[in-house]
Amino acid sequence: MSISRKTIELLKTILILLLTINALFLAWRTGLFSDAIAAFPMIGNVAQLMRPATSSEEPRTDIVKEAARPIAIVITNEQGERFGVRGETVLKNSLYDRLAGTMGEAMGSASNPVEISSDQWRAALSGSSVLFEYITPINLPVIAEWFGAGASEVYEDIYIRRIFISFGEDRSRLYFQDHKNGLYFGADTASTAGKAQELSGYLPNGALFAFETGYRGYENAPYQLIMPGVYFPNIRSEAPGSQQEMLEKALTVFGHYAEVHRTYTSADVLVGVGTQFNIRISVDGQIIYRRTDMPEADAEEPLLTLSEMIERARIITEKSIGEKSGEAEVNFEAIIYSEGIYNVYFGYYIAGGRVYLYEDRHASVISFSSGIITDAELNIRSFFLSGEYTRLLPERQALAAANGEFILSYSDAGQEILHPAWVRIWF
Repeated sequence: MSISRKTIELLKTILILLLTINALFLAWRTGLFSDAIAAFPMIGNVAQLMRPATSSEEPRTDIVKEAARPIAIVITNEQGERFGVRGETVLKNSLYDRLAGTMGEAMGSASNPVEISSDQWRAALSGSSVLFEYITPINLPVIAEWFGAGASEVYEDIYIRRIFISFGEDRSRLYFQDHKNGLYFGADTASTAGKAQELSGYLPNGALFAFETGYRGYENAPYQLIMPGVYFPNIRSEAPGSQQEMLEKALTVFGHYAEVHRTYTSADVLVGVGTQFNIRISVDGQIIYRRTDMPEADAEEPLLTLSEMIERARIITEKSIGEKSGEAEVNFEAIIYSEGIYNVYFGYYIAGGRVYLYEDRHASVISFSSGIITDAELNIRSFFLSGEYTRLLPERQALAAANGEFILSYSDAGQEILHPAWVRIWF
């Protein structure tokens, strides 16, 4: 059967079109025509989508860092009534996504902080305001960098747990407390008066600060968030999965997936060994990583800042533990320097409580030397709300019993169901 000339020409046109598309695809993938493509916005947007993905260890600098998520958020209306959220993870994260930009704007536009009295601090808390609370004291410049704001070197030794914005008709102010010496500071910021009216839609839910309760012990923890209720959820714990699956995940997040390596099993521990690393995977979900081939530090490359180390550690933690954690969150807790090593710690949190792992392990500990990850420990666990509840002391009575700050906790020693308890926290 013969093919008409018209059909042949059509097939040739289609072939040329396919070859052209393929050439453009390769150009986009390699960046060959990036400058020329940038001149055509519509094509340029497509080109960005077609580029190869960056390494999982590369921090994203175009968004507010995920590590900046607080453990609790408190909104106070103009009448001094409060809406607090700590245990409802979805609601807390939704609020954070809505308010993070406001916090960043306030920090970025803040004047030099001045010392104020505790009475001034509490008076500001009693008016229209938004407060972020972190589980442990965090370096002020780190928080500022998380939110894209600068912080003077004068404040590099200040660590804070709570920071809030008060909204006034003519001006707004940023407040924080230096955790080391207890001093309070306030700073004028760009006006955000419209935000106060926007936040008035959150109905009070009985949240209080400890100093407002009058209960014994509040003097040692005046800004402990006190929530109503006496029933708290039980948690179901699940095994992490196969050792081989965990090994493949570790190879990926630490950048060794393409490297030739060998594996063997020793006393129920799966071991992966390459020319640059070794990884040990226990049946209980513990992953121990060590880099054995340390490259020399590049003198022309600036060392990572504290917030950059935290963000890189967070990405690795999220890509490994976070994908297996179930309904629990993995939150940044601390960065500690010792003998040339920075150790970044993350912990498991669910229903507003911290999960304490067997042998006092953390969800993850990732170590940096000269800006390079040298060691890491990941403890992969999955946690879910069981649908059952345990009755505990009301938080006001827990405040008196603890005689200081406390937190909801769950102890995971390998059992299937974890029950809540109040524990005193120390810094």
